[in-house]
Amino acid sequence: MRVKMDKKLVTALLREENLVLESPVKFRPLAGGVSSDISLVTDGQHSYVVKQALPKLQVEDDWFADIARNNIEQDFIRFMKKYQPNAVPELLYSDEEHHLFVMEYLDEDFQNWKQQMLKGEFDHNIARNAAGVLAGIHKKSWQNHDLKQQFDNESNFHSLRTEPYLITTGKHHPKLKQLFLEEAERLKHHREALVHGDFSPKNIMVEGDRVVLLDHEVAWFGDPAFDLAFFLNHLYLKMLHHYYKHEEIKDLTETVWKVYFNNVNNLNQNLEIRTGRLLQMLMLARVDGKSPVEYLEEGEKAFIRSFVHEWLPKQLFSQSEINMKWKSALKETQFED
Repeated sequence: MRVKMDKKLVTALLREENLVLESPVKFRPLAGGVSSDISLVTDGQHSYVVKQALPKLQVEDDWFADIARNNIEQDFIRFMKKYQPNAVPELLYSDEEHHLFVMEYLDEDFQNWKQQMLKGEFDHNIARNAAGVLAGIHKKSWQNHDLKQQFDNESNFHSLRTEPYLITTGKHHPKLKQLFLEEAERLKHHREALVHGDFSPKNIMVEGDRVVLLDHEVAWFGDPAFDLAFFLNHLYLKMLHHYYKHEEIKDLTETVWKVYFNNVNNLNQNLEIRTGRLLQMLMLARVDGKSPVEYLEEGEKAFIRSFVHEWLPKQLFSQSEINMKWKSALKETQFED
């Protein structure tokens, strides 16, 4: 059973902290996630976002996670405030007992990057800025012992990413199952940098040159290749969806790849191989895992299944080769629903 946000409780907490006035307080649910109740709260003069973790995620499959991840998200925001303060919202109030926090509301001046791309707006400047933010997270946290201890929460990462994305998808594709299981086990032990875990255009708000990253509850100290692959995957999926609609390739992946590696200064020479492997697995996961993207048509899903089944077993892990094969396949495919 889904637990609804207690509006009376939240109002009382906000008034106690002098964040809202005695005037009537209104709540408006905000979209954009499946793991939390998120509301815009306003008293007519002040507006905030209140986020409270849900024990059962809002997807078709049964998917449960520890609501203590709300604290992980706040820890990540505090880390970001030290190094990239403009890349996250202000954290205004925290209530550990009720697993909720209050943060800055990004008003109508901000646009959601995912929605921009779904409308056909592929902005290389946004891609460059977002890639710079991601590279900064990994570079500033690289082999940091204190962060490794603070974000030692593999069970949270497993329940929110490894199990629903890799293990579940492997079960749906028996011929690839062993590859997915091996990757899940590898991720469990690979510890190099702070990983956001949900670095996706849907979690990026844009105002001019500023990009603001949201939804940090998956963060853990692990393999940075997961973030890069997760990010690139969403760009490939948007490219596919746009091509399906307009027969025009709009590619931001090369921009992201170049900016990211220029900024991290090749921290790990094996990063490209790990990223390429994870990228293809995550492509399939967003079709047949527990959290499929909502905008793909049946023809697009079939394209992804065919692409991954062809190239993942052949160990096509080079980014340039994946990019070339992907674009070539797009041009050769006749999509059918």
